[in-house]
Amino acid sequence: MQQLQLIDTHCHLNFGAYNDDLEAVIARAAEQGVTRIINPATDLESGAAALKIAEKYAGVYVAVGIHPNSTAEVTLADLVAVETQAAQSKVLAIGEIGLDYHWDDSPKDQQWRMFEAQLELAARLSLPVIIHNREASDDVLAILERWTGTLPESLKDRPGVMHSFSAPREAAERALKIGFYLGFTGPITYKNANDLRLIASRVPLDRLLVETDGPFLTPQQHRGQRNEPAYVAYVNDRLSALHNISIEEMAAQTTQNAERLFTLVV
Repeated sequence: MQQLQLIDTHCHLNFGAYNDDLEAVIARAAEQGVTRIINPATDLESGAAALKIAEKYAGVYVAVGIHPNSTAEVTLADLVAVETQAAQSKVLAIGEIGLDYHWDDSPKDQQWRMFEAQLELAARLSLPVIIHNREASDDVLAILERWTGTLPESLKDRPGVMHSFSAPREAAERALKIGFYLGFTGPITYKNANDLRLIASRVPLDRLLVETDGPFLTPQQHRGQRNEPAYVAYVNDRLSALHNISIEEMAAQTTQNAERLFTLVV
């Protein structure tokens, strides 16, 4: 049987969980057909670290930006540094950015300010966005709905992805309506995730992405262990069952979707 070709569209390879065996992690991923990985930043420091990893490994790409939980002390002037990072050839997106109302790491007004400023930057650079949304669906989508109405032609059909989607069905419908892709992670394999699986089963095939969000959100098959890109195959398997197509067809579809969204050249 031909090996699957998969893209893990969200894994934090620069996090400390991978410090001791990063090369082995990337090799195991390749053995499972995961030959391309997108490593999103959470702040300027992690962006720089992600770029160094991408320099070393051909199949690793980068998104740069300031995560909402990292925005408390950030100023608009810091976005000049984000833009400088974004000029590197292996940067495919601005992210992960968005709003997080679960933790109290940054005031809401500051999160909004930095979210909107980074959306403006993405539009100006014609880069899609990777969106973090935790318990903030209404505000995130209201901002994105306004933003997508102003996008250049180069982004209208590929504005970005709602990363590790876990919001209600209405949020999925709103995101899809404005052109967003939905990324699914390990929780889609959890025993109590029937609502999430129902949402995923109704997402058009051409809007699905697979992610690990490693080292977090490990699929059920390895729950309790560190997550890693090789495990994105479990997400692909569950999505294929939900859509009643083969795992090969789902892998081909999500890979094509990622290539389209991030303009990844084969």
